[in-house]
Amino acid sequence: MPTPSMEDYIEQIFILIEDKGYARVSDIAEALSVHPSSVTKMVQKLDKDEYLVYEKYRGLILTPKGKKIGKRLVYRHELLEQLLKMIGVKDENIYADVEGIEHHLSWDAIDRIGDLVQFFEEDQSRLNALKEIQNRNEVE
Repeated sequence: MPTPSMEDYIEQIFILIEDKGYARVSDIAEALSVHPSSVTKMVQKLDKDEYLVYEKYRGLILTPKGKKIGKRLVYRHELLEQLLKMIGVKDENIYADVEGIEHHLSWDAIDRIGDLVQFFEEDQSRLNALKEIQNRNEVE
């Protein structure tokens, strides 16, 4: 399994390829706010671990293994954002909160969070009941 740092790179590379059709070292560095030399080192490690294929000066592509993990990492991030929005976390806090927790949850926990999001989505009254509780707690 990739480390949290490796996950951040794989997720960002997956997003860049989905959005632009390619991911360059400079694009990854900008997106992750790191130096290009750091990206190059990590990309070489991801190549060695068969998450992507990297050719110096030619770019990189995700392997099937890298694509599968990238897709799952993006799903995890989006699901956590969805849950936090759903339960009323302020928009300005959501990104930092997701970044802070996403690497610390098991995939079992992510699956259960998916169940919880589905539980709220299937019946709006459940979400309304949560909001009533939140409103009561804010007053007290």
